[in-house]
Amino acid sequence: MTHTPAPPTSQLAAQFDALHTARARSTLPAALYAAAMGDDYPDEVAAAGSCDWPLLELMATRLRMHPLQLLVDVGCGTGGIGLWLARALALRLEGLDISPVAIEQASARRIRFAVPATFRVAGLENTGLPDGGAHGVVCVDALSFATNRRAAIQELGRILAPGARLVLTRAVRQDAEPRWEDKAHAAGLIVEHIDERPTEPAMWARLYRLWINHADDLRRELGDDQAENMLREAHTRLPTLPGRRAVLLTLRRP
Repeated sequence: MTHTPAPPTSQLAAQFDALHTARARSTLPAALYAAAMGDDYPDEVAAAGSCDWPLLELMATRLRMHPLQLLVDVGCGTGGIGLWLARALALRLEGLDISPVAIEQASARRIRFAVPATFRVAGLENTGLPDGGAHGVVCVDALSFATNRRAAIQELGRILAPGARLVLTRAVRQDAEPRWEDKAHAAGLIVEHIDERPTEPAMWARLYRLWINHADDLRRELGDDQAENMLREAHTRLPTLPGRRAVLLTLRRP
């Protein structure tokens, strides 16, 4: 699959700030995600992405972490995924995101989950964390926003402790031959598991149709700019979903 460079970090951060600010004012986006996922929607997590109950359970299994170890959630958004995993596995959590608004919202959720957690602004390619300090890293639906995906994987590999794992979601065309082994090797990692997520494209199809069918409601609730961004995404990506393959990759530092 051809890599399309992401917009500059400052531009992305501004876009995500506006998105999180708008969605904080309305329950409609979460309701549409819940409708698209059905029983698989993790209400407490309230993630604006592909995270469902099966993915949470799979990540908890693949991380193989021990109580009080440090989990790093990169591209954490409003924090729900990392906070849920940290509580479920009795971990310490550090969440990173380029959006200051998302970091503020994630920090406000710590009390509800009652886990030792800190959140700060940082990018995928420059986390600011020490070498080998993380006992586990999760990156859900965020790698595609990196300016340089290879550099981002190398950075996430750098912060992993020996024996620790990075779990990240990826989506490619079904006819593509992704060179995951080569990319992992370049970061000093090995591919431990490739878990298929066959229901994810259908979930996005349901969600995008819901966005299109509720276009007027989205404009009223979120404003024209955010609604048009969502509708543009829906119309652009909906035709590509039949040829899409979604996986969870587990990479381990030897």
